[in-house]
Amino acid sequence: MDKNKTITLNAQMVISKTESGMDLIQVLPDDPREGLVKPFSGMGQAQLQGNAQFDFVRKRRIRRKPQMKLLHSTLSFGRDGIDRYTFYLPSEQREEFAKLLNKEAAAVVAYMKERYKK
Repeated sequence: MDKNKTITLNAQMVISKTESGMDLIQVLPDDPREGLVKPFSGMGQAQLQGNAQFDFVRKRRIRRKPQMKLLHSTLSFGRDGIDRYTFYLPSEQREEFAKLLNKEAAAVVAYMKERYKK
């Protein structure tokens, strides 16, 4: 069971642009202390309101275990209800792309036909 934990900081917030044009948001506490907040890294939704209130909601990553792994591809059934077929190809094999994709996709199609026979 997740517990909501609220931490209130007196801090300055600095918003700047990186070289790539992305917004860099830094929260600089007035009294920085080790262990004040639990560090994390992740994707999420941030919102800076007109009254300078800043909200960030972390988006949990939905991990999926590959159902089928081939040499250059994987087939996964996500808990989010989305099935994914991912094809990976080293740049040295670009000239073989069409042949490899056809071969591995055919194996995935055969697997799916067998699994979902009617």
